[in-house]
Amino acid sequence: MTEQPMVRFENVSKRYGALTVLDGLNLDIARGEKVSIIGPSGSGKTTVLRMLMTLETINDGVIWVEGEPLTHMKKNGTLVPADLAHIRKIRAKIGMVFQSFNLFPHMTAMQNCIEAPITVLGMKRTDAEARAAELLDMVGLSQKKDHYPSQLSGGQQQRVAIARACAMRPKIMLFDEVTSALDPELVGEVLEVIRKLGREHDLTMLMVTHQMGFAKEFSDRVCFFHAGKICEQGPPNELFGAPKNERTRQFLHAVLEAG
Repeated sequence: MTEQPMVRFENVSKRYGALTVLDGLNLDIARGEKVSIIGPSGSGKTTVLRMLMTLETINDGVIWVEGEPLTHMKKNGTLVPADLAHIRKIRAKIGMVFQSFNLFPHMTAMQNCIEAPITVLGMKRTDAEARAAELLDMVGLSQKKDHYPSQLSGGQQQRVAIARACAMRPKIMLFDEVTSALDPELVGEVLEVIRKLGREHDLTMLMVTHQMGFAKEFSDRVCFFHAGKICEQGPPNELFGAPKNERTRQFLHAVLEAG
């Protein structure tokens, strides 16, 4: 018997009125797998992450995390829409890093990293601070723990955001175009932190990215989205080296020409 997937999207659709953003998505992500999602703007990439983080509701289907429904709960042998307590319990396994950092501006790097573990997980302050210090050291910012976001570069802010997400001890990490708001020379430092996370921590990672070189190097699998569906997916060498789908070829040609 094969191990159940860490994440499963089962016939998941998302609509805004007449606009279908995701159309019957079926996607399994294995425990510890690193998956990159690429595709043109408006193809539904970020919506996948936002639905997994329950920042967006779904219209059809079920999302499963470690074999448990995220969007639904079992009641009298059937699946019904999940209540808030159930969603919170399952969502605790997931951390997300956003494009726009989303740090609390009135809190230092350290305070940003300990706030949720103390208030949500009920950790003692001393334990939360020790954990945050380890994580800030991991992202190369132990010297900046008392700095506020306004005193940090964009790359440093994004590294604090990664440390903050890790402080909740998630099993699944989501990255939504985390380098797109950064100056080009700061991109490398953030990607290096993500590489380190992948090497040193037992995490399942799902990443929406425009960094094709990084997706090729880092991912176990790449999924190309177009018009709310997965057009093509496979190992990076295959998808980038010999894409089978014409739309994938067009996209990669345009991106690589531009980059």
